Formats: sequence, structure tokens, C-alpha cells
Amino acid sequence: MSTTAPDGQLIPEIGVMETVESDNILRWDGTNLYVEQDVFHNGQLVHRRYRKRVTKSVAQAIAAMIGQH
Repeated sequence: MSTTAPDGQLIPEIGVMETVESDNILRWDGTNLYVEQDVFHNGQLVHRRYRKRVTKSVAQAIAAMIGQH
């Protein structure tokens, strides 16, 4: 299942509306925890499978949940 930012985000410095699509699956490359995103500027794909790192607090919360089981 893919999700898209509903309204996107205006980036005034470059004059584009940025939206992202992601399957929201957490991935681990041995060093970083990340999700893959397709990034669009004004509807045009600019980054395919862009790796966005998960924040430290989210990673810690996930580690705590895994550690409970």
C-alpha cells in the first residue's frame, strides 16, 4: 500500500510543491533504519526510492517494542 502526502509541501526557495509516496515499510541496511520514498516536484518524479532515515526517537520506540516480545 502506498501513501501520498495529501497536499504536499511548498518549497519556496525553488518554487515547487513537493509530495512523496511511500510503502511505509521500515528497512535496515545494517547501519540505518529507513523508509523508501518517491519524491515529486510539481507532480514530476525527481527521486525514486529515496532513503529517508527514521528519527532516533522512532527507532528507539521500535526497539523498545521489539524488546518486549
